Amino acid sequence: MKTLTVDLGDRSYPIHIGNCLSQPDLILNRVPNKEVVIVTNDTIAPLYLNHLMTIFEGAERKVQSVVLTDGEAYKNLEAINQIISHLLQHNISRKVALVALGGGVVGDITGFAAASYQRGVDFVQVPTTLLSQVDSSVGGKTGVNHPLGKNMIGAFKQPLAVFIDPSTLESLPQKELIAGFAEVIKHGAIYDIEYFSYLEQHIDAIFALDKEIIVEAILRSCQIKASVVAQDETEQGLRAILNFGHTFGHAVETTLGYGKWLHGEAIGLGLVMAADLSARLSLISEENANRIARLVEKSGLPVRVPESMTEQDFITAMYRDKKVDAGSLRLVLLRRLGDAYVTDDFSHEALDATLSHFCQ
Repeated sequence: MKTLTVDLGDRSYPIHIGNCLSQPDLILNRVPNKEVVIVTNDTIAPLYLNHLMTIFEGAERKVQSVVLTDGEAYKNLEAINQIISHLLQHNISRKVALVALGGGVVGDITGFAAASYQRGVDFVQVPTTLLSQVDSSVGGKTGVNHPLGKNMIGAFKQPLAVFIDPSTLESLPQKELIAGFAEVIKHGAIYDIEYFSYLEQHIDAIFALDKEIIVEAILRSCQIKASVVAQDETEQGLRAILNFGHTFGHAVETTLGYGKWLHGEAIGLGLVMAADLSARLSLISEENANRIARLVEKSGLPVRVPESMTEQDFITAMYRDKKVDAGSLRLVLLRRLGDAYVTDDFSHEALDATLSHFCQ
């Protein structure tokens, strides 16, 4: 079992990485609440819901569940209302803990519901996808989508704990595993060139779910995310580097419609586009931009824009991004591989050239 801490003072919490689901005491010690509501989806419920409910029932906790419809298309206010309605109908108190059992969509929805119900209740993350294990379960960003923009409704809400059990990846469809790798690549690209090189060297072992290698990749990604979050919890500055590739990727998701591409697939393409722009601005070498593109492509992620999307589609969607400030488009770029920053001081001609290159 590997454990690290997200250092946020009195709101600090542990991330446990290992065989968490087979260690009931570990979970029960971190979730002392007498009332527990597990939120999951109709894909994950048949796999792990009964097991997790049994852990709490064995400790004589009052435990219930809410099962949402799986998919990014259902990451909306209707899902929040479904959870809140259940809590109200069953007279659930403010002392409840909501347990998010699933991928990033379930985690984001559950966290936002926890931040909203009676102005805030406890919640816990039990991420079951690679994307959620290395990224979305850590840091307290929660929320839902709006038809005009991704994750535009939400709140910062830190969990009591995060329990990452890599064995859940064995039941993950290959397409989902590949999608999650986009966020893994991102962490190396923005923060740690040695980690990026590690991924280049061990990509085959990661996709073979070699236990030692996959635990190391999850751990190092979580360490990077935890370090950034500890320095800038509410994204006033540094934390925005975690959105490398996301402005481009979110544009794809918003334009196509949520769920047409997996989130990680859109981010994979976004990483390549952001690296291309960084090279056009002479911030990184063309070779390092190509290293990112090669790793993205080797993992099976998209490196080409959907045929239906135009340069104007990107511009329209990008200007609705959360990083837009007083009408100025802010992007996450690379000063060098392993070192990202946020800026609105870039050549728009270079941006146009990147969009033209990928949309041709």
